[in-house]
Amino acid sequence: MRGITPWKVAVGLTAVALAAAGCTSTPEPETPKNDGSFIISWGEPQNPLVPAGTSETQGGVVIDALFTGLTNYAAADAKTEMANAESITSADGGTTWTVKLKAGWKWHDGTPVTAKNYVDAWNYAAYTPNGLINGTFFGDIKGYTDVTSEDPDGEGPKEAPKPAKDKMDGLKVVDDTTFEVTLSGPSNLWPIKVGYSAFMPLPDVFFKDPAAFGQKPVGNGPFKLDTWTKNVELKVTRNDDYQGADKPKVKDVIFRVYTDDAAAYEDVKNGQIDFQQQVPSAKLIGDLYKTDFPSASSNKPVSSSAFIAMPTWLPGYNDPKVRQALSMAIDRKLITEKIFNKTRIPANGWVNPNMAGYKADVCGEFCTFDAAKAKALFESATTKPKEISLAYNGDASHKDWVDAVCNSIQTSLGVPCVGKPFPTFGEFRTLVTTQKMTGMSRAGWQADYPHIENWLNPLLKTGASSNDGKFSDAAFDAKLKEADGTADLAAAEKLYQDAEAMLPALMPTIPLWHTSQQSVWSAKLGTVTINTFGELDLATVTVK
Repeated sequence: MRGITPWKVAVGLTAVALAAAGCTSTPEPETPKNDGSFIISWGEPQNPLVPAGTSETQGGVVIDALFTGLTNYAAADAKTEMANAESITSADGGTTWTVKLKAGWKWHDGTPVTAKNYVDAWNYAAYTPNGLINGTFFGDIKGYTDVTSEDPDGEGPKEAPKPAKDKMDGLKVVDDTTFEVTLSGPSNLWPIKVGYSAFMPLPDVFFKDPAAFGQKPVGNGPFKLDTWTKNVELKVTRNDDYQGADKPKVKDVIFRVYTDDAAAYEDVKNGQIDFQQQVPSAKLIGDLYKTDFPSASSNKPVSSSAFIAMPTWLPGYNDPKVRQALSMAIDRKLITEKIFNKTRIPANGWVNPNMAGYKADVCGEFCTFDAAKAKALFESATTKPKEISLAYNGDASHKDWVDAVCNSIQTSLGVPCVGKPFPTFGEFRTLVTTQKMTGMSRAGWQADYPHIENWLNPLLKTGASSNDGKFSDAAFDAKLKEADGTADLAAAEKLYQDAEAMLPALMPTIPLWHTSQQSVWSAKLGTVTINTFGELDLATVTVK
């Protein structure tokens, strides 16, 4: 699904030198309880629950329960399926798209879902004074530049100029169930992108009080918000008027906040809660999680990868040589073997292998461990940090792998490297997105849609929503723009590959590893489906 993941992964380090297709389980047949409930471990979201304002997984999983957009991605293979849309068609090769909605859909407050709800939501998200983090996803719509402006000094006192307009020229309501989207250039990737939650609609009630809405959202999805006690739990209940095909099998789902995933694991084991998306890595050693959950666990590759975000605006980190040297100083193979028990694959590029357009070994020598070359390259840099830090959220167990990465860097380069924990995921992400970090920071990316473009534009284009390091390169941006405006999907993929091939010389972030996910659940659950993004498919879960 989305952006920077909290990585609820406990990393249990044994004694090492470094002090690292849909999956469905259907056990024996039992009559499911249509009015049952279950509890999953969760983390408090960074932002209010507004689709285009949510770019991390904890808020995202709730957004996906409460809202349904034009399309969904199939759990087994992530192929695009129509959801609220009846059809999405283009008669001119991909520049103008006509979207027809299915009739009869309603918001949780009983009002109809209309074409205007989409157009209003997208205009609101794109308009930069509204401050929604996913606004850049609308950048290919005609008139986007008219509704955006750039802040001249970031967090400084100067205000960004007011955009020329507050509505994009490329959006037009035709009737209650039809709207047209005109892009700035042809793109046949666009119908794939719109399954991401940033493109979900908003009801009229949102615009009366956006701040209040974010605390108690009114959606159009398979579940309705019941209660939300901050930092404790959030409860959703089935929407019996839901018109989509993915109707829930249970009545209630409770998202319970945990700041210790080892405790969450034990609570699943003891039947106190029912699902943990990623087990602590201490339970990976010797496949202990399989022993604890012999018929209630899964292990599968997912569309998620780990990176280190680099503060390219800071002296010492603004030289690509420094960033390349830091990457070469990390022994990915040893860390993934000893800490993650070979459940992670060392990355040699910026795109997850499950994506359309993926190409192997793009990063080359700069993602290959070589302490001697790393030190020589580091020493050749004109300006370099005298001490290195790697920040992470302390409410998930990142400490051991962060310490391992730092130990590898320090041993290779001879420069002190320390892990820097922050208490909660939300606090950590706020410091990252406001450029308050003074060193490197951990990052994870879970695909929003299964295409190479999703690993480049949102993460590395100038000003993009999840460009944590504020990386900017005009030639790279130009290549992305060329790819964005190419109608033929195969030709566009090649251009995105060309853009990725530019990254080793620039080293905007450090790719670490690609993820296989190990999930566990209680004996209470019957059917459990993990989609290709690594998320529990809430609609298909049954309870015994």
